[in-house]
Amino acid sequence: MSTDIQDVESKYQIAHTTPPPVIATSTIANPGPLGLCGFALTTFVLSLHNAGAGIKPDGPHGVVTGLAFFYGGLVQLLAGMWEFKTGNTFGATAFSSYGGFWLSFGLMFIPGAAVKSSYNNDDALYAKSVGYYLLGWTIFTGIMLIASHRSNVGLISLFFFLFITFIMLTAGKLNSSEPCTVAGGALGIVTAFIAWYNALSGLLTKQSSYFTLPIGRIN
Repeated sequence: MSTDIQDVESKYQIAHTTPPPVIATSTIANPGPLGLCGFALTTFVLSLHNAGAGIKPDGPHGVVTGLAFFYGGLVQLLAGMWEFKTGNTFGATAFSSYGGFWLSFGLMFIPGAAVKSSYNNDDALYAKSVGYYLLGWTIFTGIMLIASHRSNVGLISLFFFLFITFIMLTAGKLNSSEPCTVAGGALGIVTAFIAWYNALSGLLTKQSSYFTLPIGRIN
């Protein structure tokens, strides 16, 4: 009888498979608040200059260069790359693009880059060229505003005010209009505070804070 059982067992071998090991997936923190803070602070400082807050609107604002390269530029670009990791295409596009904006903007004020001097000291031509530069970013911001229409009120407000800010700054450069530049600076300050609010709402989570901030979710 035992021989018969052994014959059956040998005929129908049962494969004992070892379950695959459980691999813990790496987690990544929310890079949104970091990118928003980098954008907000750099925008705030530049907008104070453009608004003529104790400084002439058309005066130098080279102090923004360091912020534009490192906080608004490099840090925001890194936040955009981390947004790709989280699978957020919108955030990745926004942060990476505006990080590139600040890096390119800061480069204009580096003497070694010779951006302004390449116009042979023709200030009117240089201003017109910067106006076209800002016009391109106005169009891009309009695209981002459309793409944000189903996100939340906080994000929509941010891109709306940024869009209007770029319109006024573009008009200021293309028409050599100081009032438009001042208006763009004032709107930029509002934009910066909205960005800070959105950043704070991302930092105050239910796990880390006793309260949260409403951002008006739509979807």
